[in-house]
Amino acid sequence: MTDDPTQRAHAAADAVGAGLAGIVGIVRDTQAAVVRRTQQHLPTTADAVSAAQGSITDGVYAVVSTAHRHLPGLVARAWTTLSPPDPAAPVPGWQRSAQATGNGLWGDRLERDHAGLAIEMAVRRDGADVPLTDEGLAAAFPSATGHVVLFVHGLVEDETCWQRPHESLEGGYGDRLRGSGLTPVDLRYNSGLRISENGRRLACLVDALAAHWPVPVESISFVGHSMGGLVARSAGHAAAESGSPWVDLVHAVVTLGTPHHGAPLEKAVHVLDWALRRHPDTEPLGRPLAARSAGIADLRFGAVLDSERSDPDRLLHDATSDVALLPHVTYYWVAASLTPDPDHPWGRLLGDGLVRYPSASGTGRRPRLDGDPANGLHVGGVGHLDLLNHPDVDERLREWLDPARRSPDRPGR
Repeated sequence: MTDDPTQRAHAAADAVGAGLAGIVGIVRDTQAAVVRRTQQHLPTTADAVSAAQGSITDGVYAVVSTAHRHLPGLVARAWTTLSPPDPAAPVPGWQRSAQATGNGLWGDRLERDHAGLAIEMAVRRDGADVPLTDEGLAAAFPSATGHVVLFVHGLVEDETCWQRPHESLEGGYGDRLRGSGLTPVDLRYNSGLRISENGRRLACLVDALAAHWPVPVESISFVGHSMGGLVARSAGHAAAESGSPWVDLVHAVVTLGTPHHGAPLEKAVHVLDWALRRHPDTEPLGRPLAARSAGIADLRFGAVLDSERSDPDRLLHDATSDVALLPHVTYYWVAASLTPDPDHPWGRLLGDGLVRYPSASGTGRRPRLDGDPANGLHVGGVGHLDLLNHPDVDERLREWLDPARRSPDRPGR
């Protein structure tokens, strides 16, 4: 993503224009489907009138589409010319939220068609990217220890999600871990890309991070919220496949509300999308659903590999496999439920509002984690986002991430 606010405004306007033109196209094609259906019941003598009407309609929609596509860009260029934004000014909170949301919903398309809006994976500190160099990391982490904890956010989130307020806690998890000999590192990434792609990028990022860290790295742990847990699992697999040296240093992977077996909301959206695409009359209405990002589609069954992409033309096609976990790493999970008891009927049905208990614990039909209840935690009476800052989770993180828990015979010791 460009750091120039003027370029960012122009890129955003171009993306809005493309979206508005897409909406015009949906209206046009929906009307055309209705007209075709009506014309089937008209006598052949009406064909000439129908053809003329079609030509006029196509011309009108072409003008409207062109206007919607280019008007936002013209407005943005006029605005930035008359009132140039300050490049040194911090990015407002609403813009950060909009960027994270837009990347989560359409991040793959943004990277392909509007690169100025696509978030690039980076280590973040004080609202800015940290260069993965000796000088950059030393300046950003002057009190670095050898025990690194990477915080990986979820879909439509960014690194600021870990500062979610809680009435009984001050700061976020990372702020409180600093006093335990650990160094928290926040990441930001384009959550609309395939999880496997973000996994590869994260593996490469950790390669550079470990190579230039201010002190020798003794252990690396991951804390992932929702999609972030899948990205962390994918990164471990990618790094093991490529022989990255940091793999032997991994101590723990903690997943908070991660849909290891998929998320029911994405399954429901896929069913609706699939049904709308079955008929020409409803296909235009399904385009907004079909345009959702590849990252969202991967949440259907918790896909972490390239080969696990489900066929969009098959109804609830589960192409996931049993991805091997790193044998020397302990995988911990946290699952929440809106009801105090996860076995309550509503708790079973809704889970934390977005992810159900068997999926978050990885203990579904085909277990994705080791299933040891000692490596898990259930938090009752809270929702999905509450896991970003909760006292029960905070207590377990201190326990699970403690470097002293590493077995002396593990690799890297």
